[in-house]
Amino acid sequence: MPLFDIETHWIMPDLTSALRAVRHPDESLIFNETGDNQHRLEDLGDGRTAAMDAQGIDVSILALTPPGTQPLPPKEALPLSRAANDMAAAAVARYPDRFRSLATLPMSSPKDTAGELERAAGTGHVGAMVYGRSGDLFLDDLAYDDFFSVASQLGQPVFIHPQLPSAAIRDASYRGFDPMTDLALATYGWGWHMDAATAALRLILRGTFDRHPELQIVLGHWGEMLLFWLDRADSLSRTAGLQRSVTDCIRSNFHFTASGMLNPALLRHALSVTSVDRLIFSTDYPFQRPSGGDIDSFLAHFTSDAERQQFTSANAASLYGIDL
Repeated sequence: MPLFDIETHWIMPDLTSALRAVRHPDESLIFNETGDNQHRLEDLGDGRTAAMDAQGIDVSILALTPPGTQPLPPKEALPLSRAANDMAAAAVARYPDRFRSLATLPMSSPKDTAGELERAAGTGHVGAMVYGRSGDLFLDDLAYDDFFSVASQLGQPVFIHPQLPSAAIRDASYRGFDPMTDLALATYGWGWHMDAATAALRLILRGTFDRHPELQIVLGHWGEMLLFWLDRADSLSRTAGLQRSVTDCIRSNFHFTASGMLNPALLRHALSVTSVDRLIFSTDYPFQRPSGGDIDSFLAHFTSDAERQQFTSANAASLYGIDL
């Protein structure tokens, strides 16, 4: 039974340098761009495939680590997005049986996003990874509607990854402790999951899926809390005058990954509010590195081989066009 991992991160040194010049210095602490993680993030070769072998993973989908190029001004975001996409495509070409890749897009320049998605798709990228906000521009802004239209037409799924909340939100909700606790609360401990869920919910409320009913969105971390709040979120559909409920969009336009959170209780809840064909395995490598034994133990919680295969490979293969 093949095992596909649809969210494995990497970094590009030129982009890292550009980001350090514009973003708050504590952001670099989130992704541990030193020590083992930096080495693992930079490795698009034999070291990465060896780690995959140890976990029993057959195919990994590469995705540039957050925040991509989104904090950069357009004049930098576009060329660095192109460079990142070319670098990832070259890695896939070297390891065609082991890697696929998600495109990095210049979201700070909405007029360039659709064109770069088309170019990246033409070089073999199987989707894109984006974030919920570029500066003050939300992902649901109609400035991005051409991008979503092209993604839908090309069958390119869009993965919405968490990002550091804005400075205003951090000041309002995530300060008052020591700096590292502030940062953890704003990121992996709570804040960035809420941020990603809000970005997804805003897309629904903006009528994105009424305009683009074939568009497919991917959320990590078992839906970034959104799957646990559908009873309340559905009330927003009526207020916003949508053609479809939030739950209907979730069940037809969204896919959800584990992101290394191999907790059977989370699996059971996800299956209770959506269906197994919407769930996909991922590790969030190298930030999460479950062992092969951890993975096997978790997969034993599926009730049938057919459902297990959907989660481990078939759903990803169908969504991203990967030959089994």
